[in-house]
Amino acid sequence: MDQSKNAPQREQREQREQWRNRWLGTAVALVVTGTTASAGYAAVVGPDAKSSQARVPRVHGGSVDFEVAGGTATVDTSALRVTGRTEGGEVVPVSDAAADDLGRPSRVEVDGSRARWSYAAKGLKVTAASEAGRLRMTVQAEKDGALAWPVTGKGKDSDAADASLQVPRGEGLSVPTTDRFWNSKAAGLAGTEAELDTGSLTLPLWGYSTGGHGVSYLVPESIGSSLAFASKGGRLSATAKHEFSRREKTLGYTVTFALTSGSPVAPGSDYHRWLRQHGQSRTLKQKIAENPEIKKLLGAEHAYLWGGAREAEAVEKLREQGNTRLWLGYDADGSPMSKEAVATAEREGYLVGPYDTYANGQDPEVADTPVSKWPGKVYPDFCVRDWKGEIKKGFGDRGCYLSSQAFAKSEPTRSYLARHAKEMTKNGVNSVFLDVDAAGELFADFSENHPMTKKQDRANRMERMRTLADKEGFVLGSESAVSWSAPVLAFSHGSQTPVNDNLWPYQKDKAWGAYYPDDAPGFFFKPTTLPDALAKSMYDPAYRVPLYQTALHDSLISTDRWEMPYGKFPAQKRDRALMSVLYNTPLNFVLGDENLEAAGTEMARLQQYFAPLHKAAGTERMTDFRRQTKDHTVQRSVFGDGVLTVTANFGAKPHHGLPAGCVDAKLKTDPEPRRLCPADG
Repeated sequence: MDQSKNAPQREQREQREQWRNRWLGTAVALVVTGTTASAGYAAVVGPDAKSSQARVPRVHGGSVDFEVAGGTATVDTSALRVTGRTEGGEVVPVSDAAADDLGRPSRVEVDGSRARWSYAAKGLKVTAASEAGRLRMTVQAEKDGALAWPVTGKGKDSDAADASLQVPRGEGLSVPTTDRFWNSKAAGLAGTEAELDTGSLTLPLWGYSTGGHGVSYLVPESIGSSLAFASKGGRLSATAKHEFSRREKTLGYTVTFALTSGSPVAPGSDYHRWLRQHGQSRTLKQKIAENPEIKKLLGAEHAYLWGGAREAEAVEKLREQGNTRLWLGYDADGSPMSKEAVATAEREGYLVGPYDTYANGQDPEVADTPVSKWPGKVYPDFCVRDWKGEIKKGFGDRGCYLSSQAFAKSEPTRSYLARHAKEMTKNGVNSVFLDVDAAGELFADFSENHPMTKKQDRANRMERMRTLADKEGFVLGSESAVSWSAPVLAFSHGSQTPVNDNLWPYQKDKAWGAYYPDDAPGFFFKPTTLPDALAKSMYDPAYRVPLYQTALHDSLISTDRWEMPYGKFPAQKRDRALMSVLYNTPLNFVLGDENLEAAGTEMARLQQYFAPLHKAAGTERMTDFRRQTKDHTVQRSVFGDGVLTVTANFGAKPHHGLPAGCVDAKLKTDPEPRRLCPADG
């Protein structure tokens, strides 16, 4: 056989293999792994930007091939259909055709590593390139408009029975696309649409997996983009939508695609690496170096105090019960903790701070909470106004949402925020929980006096959070912190919870509990039984995956929502305790006069188990996550380079010596794992 005839092909194969090995070496060096139940593949998410090499796209007809980590991505320019092909030859559906009629594309032009083409009928220009192992595509619009693309799990190549969507709802979900429940209205996914990087979608990404392979989708600038879910023929799909707006400065829309191993947390790994590559990652270790008080969060459970639990004697009792580290918060109900109680908490080594918000303004004469009372004419002059000029009503139709731009403009001379913060913290607290700023809806303000885009709103919120955290030195947390807020926060209450929007009507049911009595509102204290669909969609371990922790565990500390404390759902307590250990995240409690003895003692038992694990691994990356059984009831996580390894059994029978309802956590320095069986407490 004439070997010389095959030399060019052999050389190309060797070059591809060398490039793949360089990438894999980088992946191992960064300890980025993610595996399925049956195998342990590296989560293919692209090399460091500095080590990647520009790859020249190959045009054939109306299609363009791009080399990416793990294979090739082909774009069909006739409709923006994207198909992946692994190095082993397997086809991976990346995106079906755009939902919009784009019209006839222009001829593809190649400029170095970039390919360009346009759609004259839609006024769109596309630039695509292989970058850091991913396919990066940017659609630039000439005018206002919309584009529904990419389209995930909808094409003819997406019929596999094992196909799943990875959704950054709260902590994260991996949802089988043909699952009857997840195609139903009760699951709260099909038929919904949510903006990327808001409180309901905590990360600007999603994923798709099938046949041991997957795709990570990342939208680096998420403003103007949303993700819509639909069910057709018993199959769930996701479609990204982008609004091109000259006013909002969203005429450019970028999506990156990475081929992955099919691990349900691969999109989180992809995003973590992207943040590092682009200098947008600020770790807890960095934050602790700048503010050592943040270290007190490591090993701490979180609790909100009501009634007499806010007194110094109650704080002392918590320490006597064995709670060595805690974050303690209290509502802005006009009864803040006294200086004595705060000093007692800090003497015990606790963090303590108020719930606060800058989001709501009400008439001071009738305001239902002190934090909605602002001086002068802040209300109604600072109210956000829509494009019709009408005031944007606040949460629960209470007052209005206040414009961050109005505050930003007035702060140099009026100091409304600075004076407000000083008043809220005059009792000497060392922490603050700032509601909404890191999670909520970003506003376009059409007021003539303080016009604002959503990007300006985000920048303003970041600046005022940065003022509290970096300039004032408070250990800062916020609600359901989405990824763009992670650099300025130490903790987040709510990003752990994958909320089904059907929860909000249920919270108005008397079974949930009311906002009284003042010292122990049933809304927080009353145990309730979640309807089956809510329980399954939010807490079933078979569908929960730690996307958020894979992306951000080494950046901030995450818990469940504050109105869903550990004792709120008795039927879910066991699984929530196991998830706390598996994800290396604290539990959130609520404490008052009547439950201080029982709940405080229970919290101490869990805190004492959790503390050494979190102290060791709370600043580390979640580097591995595996489902070890076909029914997903046994799961394993790893932090750092094996600093902590956790195996949790959510099932009803033992697994390799681990009893049902128990978790084993092994520190690298431990000879044997530490076991917790919450139900035995």
